[in-house]
Amino acid sequence: MTVSSKLPIFGRKWNKFFIFALLTVVTGCSQIGSEKRMSDGLVFLETDIESLPGWNNDKVLSAFPALQKSCRSILRKLNRRNKSQKKLKKHSVWQKVCDQITVNSFGEDSFREFLKSKFNAYQIRYRGSDEGLFTGYYEPTLDGSLQPSREYKTPIYPKPTDLIHVNLGEWKDSLDSSRIIGRVVGHKLKPYFSRSDISKGALDGENIPILWLKSEIDAFFLHIQGSGRVVLPNGEVYRLGYAGKNGRKYYPIGRYLVEIGAIPQENISMQSIKKWLKENPGKKNDVMNMNPSYVFFQKLKGKEGPIGAQGVVLTSGRSLAVDRHYSTLGAPVWLSANFADEEGKKLQRLMVAQDTGGAIKGPIRGDVFWGSGKTAERLAGIMKAKGSMYVFYPKNINPNFISR
Repeated sequence: MTVSSKLPIFGRKWNKFFIFALLTVVTGCSQIGSEKRMSDGLVFLETDIESLPGWNNDKVLSAFPALQKSCRSILRKLNRRNKSQKKLKKHSVWQKVCDQITVNSFGEDSFREFLKSKFNAYQIRYRGSDEGLFTGYYEPTLDGSLQPSREYKTPIYPKPTDLIHVNLGEWKDSLDSSRIIGRVVGHKLKPYFSRSDISKGALDGENIPILWLKSEIDAFFLHIQGSGRVVLPNGEVYRLGYAGKNGRKYYPIGRYLVEIGAIPQENISMQSIKKWLKENPGKKNDVMNMNPSYVFFQKLKGKEGPIGAQGVVLTSGRSLAVDRHYSTLGAPVWLSANFADEEGKKLQRLMVAQDTGGAIKGPIRGDVFWGSGKTAERLAGIMKAKGSMYVFYPKNINPNFISR
């Protein structure tokens, strides 16, 4: 999406001035940030794949369908004619390995050998530590209606037509991961409405909801999860997927509840936060509005799962949300976390970086997609584990020399 195509009320000269001014400010900040990231202790330490913790205990072939989806997405990007040669080069290093992944079939042993022959694994270390935080998310099932009523009164909005999404990488390659979201007010680009603004009616009459939910609390957590299934009164199921966000910084309300002593630090979880909100109806809206981030949705077609930031359908237990400033979407990732998985075993498995999230910030930070259903809800709700991650790159790439 280009700025000039979405700001029709301004002349071309003003548009050019706006872009120049915007890039001048953001480029200055971004270049400083890039230099800081290159010098603040981010290191990718090459590690023998067979020595990865738990390597022999995982059924790595279970991650193959997810990796195959990611490779198809990478190859589609290579075929887009409107990509600059520099950006094509950035993705083309994956072409040979992805060509093989999309056309070949593997067994468990042959896939292990393929990974070892085509990839190197790198442990991510940041400021001398290999330990980071790993959480979980899932696809909830909620009650809703296509018509508002006393019972169904919490709207779920599609992406507004006045929401402007600016990818600064279209003007400067070094800003490829920098984005600005807002709306035009007069002759200025302003931050988009906050959660508090929208809850007070900022979009009333301007944006027709997709549907309405029974519970404000369910709607709040739907925004955090980014996708969900909504069961209508007639039994029909609507699948909602992420369509965009208001660009405001995510704030975890659990942090506030711990700070005021409402929930002990050791007991904080999605379940305990929901319980507190239900037991404090007079305070719940004020607390939820402390998180200004707001997510917009779209109705998904078909019966497959939610779609991640890479544009592929997520795979239960194998898709990982990461910070795209530090990790490459589509890359295999080995995760080793101090958490019991679906079978009660330590979570050590091959995953694929396929999604992002407002709360997923930092080099050693991940969010495991657990799927849908009660088990997924339980695991996502309680997961807050320390762990380490190892990224896989084709053998001709060293992530220590990738411009970030």
